[in-house]
Amino acid sequence: MDTSLSHDSTGAEKRSNFKAGVKLINESFNSVQSLLMTDPQPSVLLNTGTRMPLLGLGTFHLQGQEDTNNAVDAALAAGYRAFDTAAVYHNETHVGHALRCLLPKHGLSREDVFITSKLGPKDQGSKARDGCLRSLEQLGLGYIDLYLIHWPGTQGMPVGDKRNPENRAQSWEVLEEFYSEGKFRAIGVSNYTVGHIKELLRSCKVPPAVLQVEFHPKLGQKELRAMCKETGVCFQAYSSLGTGLLLSDAVVQDVAKESGRTSAQVLLRWALQQDIPVIPKSRQPERVKENGCLFDFELSGKDMERISALDCEKKFCWDPTQVS
Repeated sequence: MDTSLSHDSTGAEKRSNFKAGVKLINESFNSVQSLLMTDPQPSVLLNTGTRMPLLGLGTFHLQGQEDTNNAVDAALAAGYRAFDTAAVYHNETHVGHALRCLLPKHGLSREDVFITSKLGPKDQGSKARDGCLRSLEQLGLGYIDLYLIHWPGTQGMPVGDKRNPENRAQSWEVLEEFYSEGKFRAIGVSNYTVGHIKELLRSCKVPPAVLQVEFHPKLGQKELRAMCKETGVCFQAYSSLGTGLLLSDAVVQDVAKESGRTSAQVLLRWALQQDIPVIPKSRQPERVKENGCLFDFELSGKDMERISALDCEKKFCWDPTQVS
């Protein structure tokens, strides 16, 4: 289903399309639990009709062609079919090159993988078109499966600057154009608050398909998740391991010991069992492989509750709540 709306769509048509998108993604979420244990490459259906793998490789901190090739090669061998990069990671060229070289080795084509990239804060607003074109050119993969606005603010502006909402709106209009042209197969946002999402939904022609935010047992993001479910936006996690600090948490380690898994696998599986896609990052091939072993075990209801009880709204990364 295509949620793209023409400029002359009526309010009723917009509401109809939007409700259809919500119904589509909620039906998809209802089927994820069974897929987690049966589908070798489980995915979630976005409100655009595009399927996004539940497991992807995060490429933050991957620098240099050799490190990128090693991580991407290990990921493809381990069954990863999604790769997450961004303009601010300064590695779109390396990620694109690695995929073009390595996909044939694994008997895969461009259509077999899902690529996410993001518009940098320095390109927010009037420079958005140039930023989008730069990502397409540097990746060199023909199209991008999912393109996100990386941050609600604008680089060089105070977080409370009243021009931030105008710049976000201008950036979104550009993403909508690239979506309508097929250069982006889905569009979304990252690090948006409930207020930012509401603002976007009031003005957009194409609703966001994905919200990517920090999410782990100590940051449950209940309000954001409820809004995403209500509006048909896929909630995706980054920093699932709490920047590594949750690996040593006593509860997580206890569950890992009891289940015969690593702490990282437990944290990632905890998210997946809540229908939340994850993008763990590593430059170590063995760790990449290990983090991908998530679909052959299941955490008990008791263990899920123990881990969820760690929630204390603790952020380890960036805080967008002050961005106007």
